[in-house]
Amino acid sequence: MSSSPRLDRQPRSSGLAAALNAAREAERVGRHAVAREHYESALRLYRNDPVAAPAELLRRIGCTHHAEGNGEAALDCYIASLAAAEAAGDRAAIAGTLNCLGHVLQAWGRLDQAEAHYRKAARTAGSIGDLRLVATALRGLASLARTRGELDLAAEWLRRALARSRAAGDAAGVARTFADLGAIHAELGDWAAAESNFEECETHAERADDALTLARLANHRTALYIWRGELDRAFASCETAFRLANRLGAQLLLGTVHKNYGIIHRERRRYELAEPHLLKAAEIAERCSSPLLAGAAQQELAHLYRSLDRDRDALLALTYAHRVFRDLRAQRSLADVGERIRELEELYFQVVRRWGESIESKDRYTAGHCERVADYACALARRVGFDEQTLTWFRMGAFLHDVGKVVVPPEILNKEGPLTAEEWEIMRSHTLAGVELLSSLEFPWDLRPMVRSHHEHWDGSGYPDGLSGQMIPLSARILCVADVYDALTSTRAYRPAYSPREALRIMAGDAGRIFDPVLFEIFRELMEERLAAGTAAVQGPGGTGA
Repeated sequence: MSSSPRLDRQPRSSGLAAALNAAREAERVGRHAVAREHYESALRLYRNDPVAAPAELLRRIGCTHHAEGNGEAALDCYIASLAAAEAAGDRAAIAGTLNCLGHVLQAWGRLDQAEAHYRKAARTAGSIGDLRLVATALRGLASLARTRGELDLAAEWLRRALARSRAAGDAAGVARTFADLGAIHAELGDWAAAESNFEECETHAERADDALTLARLANHRTALYIWRGELDRAFASCETAFRLANRLGAQLLLGTVHKNYGIIHRERRRYELAEPHLLKAAEIAERCSSPLLAGAAQQELAHLYRSLDRDRDALLALTYAHRVFRDLRAQRSLADVGERIRELEELYFQVVRRWGESIESKDRYTAGHCERVADYACALARRVGFDEQTLTWFRMGAFLHDVGKVVVPPEILNKEGPLTAEEWEIMRSHTLAGVELLSSLEFPWDLRPMVRSHHEHWDGSGYPDGLSGQMIPLSARILCVADVYDALTSTRAYRPAYSPREALRIMAGDAGRIFDPVLFEIFRELMEERLAAGTAAVQGPGGTGA
C-alpha cells in the first residue's frame, strides 16, 4: 500500500522515521504482522502528540489486519482511527478511514453501508481538494455498482476516478482504475477494450511499483481467459496472480485465485485438482467473512460435484450458495442475484431429479413415479394458493419423498406377493430414513415434513408419528393425495392400473380417513377438469406431465 502523505508531513525523530520505514518495507513484501509491530511502535512514539498522525497510524494498523483477512480487528482499528481524526479535525484522515471502512463492509456484503461510507469519503476529500482520496472513494462506488450488476454506472464512476487520479499524479491510482475498467469490459464481452485497459494498468502499476495491483491485474486476466475458453493462458495468468498475492499475503485475493484455479482444472476435467482449490477458496472466504467469495466458491463446487455425480455434495454446496445469495438480495445488495438464484434453482432441480430417478431405479414398478407425483402434487398445491417460488421447492420435496427407499432391499421393493410383518416394518422405515438422509441439507424450503409425513393419515392411523388432521403438515397432506392417486393409476406386481375415474372413486371412500377431505375434493375437481379436457396428465412447474 502507498505511504500516507499525512504521516510524511509530521516532524519525526530518528526512531519514528526508522519505525515508519520498517513498517512500509514490511508491508511492501507482505509481512503484515511485522509491519503492524512497527506501526504500533510508531504509535507509542506519537502518544503525546496533539496532531492527527495517530489516526493515520491506527488506520495503517487496520490495513495490516484487513490484508490478513481479519476484518473484525481491522474494523476496530478503523473506528478508533475515525474517532481520532474527527477529534483532530483532520478531514484527509477522516476520508482515508471512511474509504477503509467501506472496503471492510463491502467484503462482508453490507453494500448499502459501504456505499454511504464511500460517498461521505468522496465529499470529505473533495472539500479539501484531495483528488487521490476522492478517486479512491469513486473506485469503491464503482466496485459496488459492478457487484450489483450496474456496469454502465460502474464505468462512469471509474472514468471520474481516472480523471482525478491523473490530475493528482497518482500512478498507482491510475493503474487500479484501468484494472477495474478492463474487468468491466471483459464482463461485457468487449475483449479488445479489456485488453487495452489491462495493458494501461500494467504500464502504470510497474511505474508505481504497485505489486498488489499487478496481482489483481493477473487475476482479472485469468477471468478474461476463462470466459474466452483460453485455458492455457488462464492458467499462466493464474500462476502469476498466485505468486504475487501469496508474496503479499493478500488473503481475499488469494481466495479468488484459488477459485479460478479450481475452475480451470474443472474445465480441463482435472477434477482431483479442482476440488482442493475450490475448498481452499471457500475456507478463505469463511475465515475472511466474505459472503460474495463464499457463495461463488460453493456455486463452483456444485458444478464440480455434478460432474462427478456426487449429488449429495452438490446439494450441500448449492444450499450454502443459495443462502448466501438470498441474504444478499435481502439487503438489496445484488441487482443480478435473482438470475444467479434462478440458475441455482435450476441446478437444484437437475440434481434432485437425478437423485429421484436413481431411487426409482431400485423399484421396477415405480419408474416415473417421483416425477408424476411431483406433477400432481404441484398442480394441487398451486390450486390451494402456493406461489411459484414456493412451488419450485415443493416440487423438489415431491421428487425426493421416497428418498429413504434406498435403505429398503430391492427384493422387498420388487416382491410380487404380500409383505411379511417384518418386511412391512422395513418398508415403513423409509420415511425416517429419508429424513435422516436430508438432515444435513439446508434447503431454502424445508422438505423434511413432506418426506417424513406423506404416509400420515387424516384419522391418525398412518405412520411414522400417528399424526392426525391439521397436525399433519399441509405439504405432506397434499403429497399424500398425489402419491396415492399415482399408485392407483400405475401397474403394480399384484394388480393392473386403475383408470383415473376408478382411482378417484376409490379415493373418495377414504376422504376423511386417509386424506384431508377438503384437499381431496379440490384434487378431484382438478382431475375432473383434466379428464373433461381429454387428458389425466397434470402439468407442474418445470414438469413434462405424467
